[in-house]
Amino acid sequence: MAESISSIKAWTYSEYGNAVDVLKFDTNVALPDVKDDQVLIKVAAASLNPIDYKRLNGLFKASDSPLPTAPGYDVSGVVVKVGSEVKKFKVGDEVYGDINEKALEYPKVIGSLAEYTTAEEKVLALKPENLSFAEAASLPLAIETAYEGLERVGFSAGKSILVLGGAGGVGTHVIQLAKHVFGASKVAATSSTKKLELLSKLGADLAIDYTKENFEDLPEKFDVVFDTVGETEKAFKAQKEGGKVVTIVPPGVPPAILFILTSTGAILEKLKPYLETGKVKPVLDPNTPFPFSQALEAFSYLQTGRVTGKLVIHPIP
Repeated sequence: MAESISSIKAWTYSEYGNAVDVLKFDTNVALPDVKDDQVLIKVAAASLNPIDYKRLNGLFKASDSPLPTAPGYDVSGVVVKVGSEVKKFKVGDEVYGDINEKALEYPKVIGSLAEYTTAEEKVLALKPENLSFAEAASLPLAIETAYEGLERVGFSAGKSILVLGGAGGVGTHVIQLAKHVFGASKVAATSSTKKLELLSKLGADLAIDYTKENFEDLPEKFDVVFDTVGETEKAFKAQKEGGKVVTIVPPGVPPAILFILTSTGAILEKLKPYLETGKVKPVLDPNTPFPFSQALEAFSYLQTGRVTGKLVIHPIP
């Protein structure tokens, strides 16, 4: 099947700038080569992350892959070809993952906004059967980032946590993982007024409306503050003595722990039982999925910063 294909459709950009100006629909992109440790995936769905437009805007030119490139980190789809060293997957398997192991170091030239993409075996996992392709595509980068952040601060049962930006892609998963996987004693999270109910549904014991309250002025302090929005300095005021702050937004003022995700399918495999039982759920923005033809609209919406959970593009033809 994949053998007879030489060119594919993809959204690509040849220069840096805003998506609406530089992202173009290309019907004649070369099919990427499959290395020995990779599989070729027929893409069913992709999800967008803030890193996609930051990369498009040229914020990490020095270590970017050569242009033209197709954006997209998160993918779900079907394996159509396997490299000679691949052991975990076979043709026909439904898989998902964040295809770029190091987010900022030479990401794939053909990302997930394409009919086909390649990924190393180690960054992928089998898609839980109860999840649609759109739901699966929403998970990898966000849920892995949430998990890695909790691991980095040594989060464990009985600890309390405050999540800044609880309704975003990463925040929705920090709430769920802290509560349902790690066994937090208390989960607090911030959002705008409209999204408070979602925070409670996901497992937050305390939902804080940041338009009406300053979290740093609350009398209650927390073992961990997980900052997904770039408010590290204020976060220090909300931590208990001996508590920790972890952030995913540079520059990240020390002693906060700043990290950039290393993508691995191992986290997805570890979380599979929680996803299959519905203890941990994908959170898709009500405006998604966007069809493949509306990638520009999807990017414009992503850049408003008003997305709830994740923004998904599905189906990809």
